[in-house]
Amino acid sequence: MDFAFDARTEELRGRLLAFMDEHVYPAEAVAEEQRAALADPWDTPPVVEELKAEARRRGLWNVFLPDAEYGAGLTNVQYAPLAEITGRSPQLAPTALNCAAPDTGNMEVLAQFGTEEQRKRWLQPLLAGEIRSAFAMTEPEVASSDATNIETRIERDGDDYVVTGRKWYISGAMNPRCEIFIVMGKTDPEGADPRRQQSMVLVPRETPGVEIRRAMRVYGYEDHYHGGHAEVVFDGVRVPAANIVGEEGGGFAIAQARLGPGRIHHCMRLIGMAERAIELMCRRAVDRAAFGKLLAGQGVVQEWIADSRVAVEQLRLLVLKTAWLMDTVGNRGAHTEIQAIKIATPRTVADIIDKAVQLHGAGGVGQDFPLAELWAAARTLRLADGPDEVHQRSLARRELKRYR
Repeated sequence: MDFAFDARTEELRGRLLAFMDEHVYPAEAVAEEQRAALADPWDTPPVVEELKAEARRRGLWNVFLPDAEYGAGLTNVQYAPLAEITGRSPQLAPTALNCAAPDTGNMEVLAQFGTEEQRKRWLQPLLAGEIRSAFAMTEPEVASSDATNIETRIERDGDDYVVTGRKWYISGAMNPRCEIFIVMGKTDPEGADPRRQQSMVLVPRETPGVEIRRAMRVYGYEDHYHGGHAEVVFDGVRVPAANIVGEEGGGFAIAQARLGPGRIHHCMRLIGMAERAIELMCRRAVDRAAFGKLLAGQGVVQEWIADSRVAVEQLRLLVLKTAWLMDTVGNRGAHTEIQAIKIATPRTVADIIDKAVQLHGAGGVGQDFPLAELWAAARTLRLADGPDEVHQRSLARRELKRYR
C-alpha cells in the first residue's frame, strides 16, 4: 500500500497551503468586519471576491469536479487532501475555490444529468462563480430522512410543470446571488414504486410564486457565508417542461448520485476542521497555566490531545479508503464505506472540537475563536445528507445480510 500523494496532488497542496496562509486566514477577521457593514447582510463580503480571484489566478478553481471538461479532473483520492485543507476555514476557503456546497452538488447534477441548454444556462455561470444555487429537498412537515415522504408536487400542465410545496433549511437560498433552485418533488405520487415517484426540476429564483419566507438558524448561527438556510414556499410555480432534470421519476436516483460525493466532501472538510481544533488546543495548552503549571502539563489535557490525534488519523485513513473505492469501483461499490465515514466523522470531529472548546474555557464558546461555529457545523452534519441513524440502519442491514 502506498500512502504517498502523487506529484499533482503534492503540487496543488503546496499551492493551497500557501494560499491559506497568505490570504485565507488573514481574511477571516476582515470578512467579519466587512459583513457587519454590508447593506444586505446576506451579500458576500468584498474580501471573498478577492479570494476567489486569487484562487483562480493560482489555479485552485473548481478542483472538486472529477470531470475534466468542467473542473480540474481530480480523482476523489487526489481531492481529499485539498478538501481537508479548506476545512480548516470552512466559511471562506471552499467558497474561495468555488468548491462550496450546495453549489458543488448542483454543478455535479447539471454536469451529469443536465441537458445541453441547462448546462449552458446554469452550469456555466456556476462554474465561473458568477451565481449561486440551492438544492430544495428537505421539508418541515415530513421526515425528510426518508426521501419517499416528500410531499411537494410537481404536476405536468401542458408544456409546463407546476410546483407546489414548502421546503426549509434550503442552504444558500438567502444569498442574493442565488439564482436557481433544483427542486425535488413528486410527479407520480401514486406510483407503484416509491422510488420512482420523485423528479427534480429547475426553478429560477425570480419565478412568480417563489417566496423566500425566512432564514433558519443553525444552533443560533445564520451561516451568512454559506448563503444562509431558508424556508422557501413554492406556490403554484410554473416552469417550462424543459426544466426537468434527467427524466420524470428519476429524482430519487439523481439525489443518491448527488449525495454520495457530497457526503465524502463533508467528511474530507471535517478532518480539516478537527486539525484546526487540535492546533488551537495545542497552542492554548502551551500558552495558559492553571494550578501552578501549563495546561500542557495537565494529564487530562494530554489525554485529550493524544486521543484527538489518534481519532483524526483513523478517520483520515477511512476517508481515503472510501475515496479510493469510489474511484475504482464507483459510488455503489463504496456504499458501506460512505455510510461508515458519514456516521463516524461528524460524531468524532464534534467530540474533538468539544475538547478544544473546553480547553479554551469561556473563549471557546465565543466569537474570538472559531471553535463554537466549527462545533455547530460538525454537529449539524450528523443530520445533513441523512442522519446517523438512517446510515446505521442501512449499514447494519448490509452487514447482517451475510449471516442470514
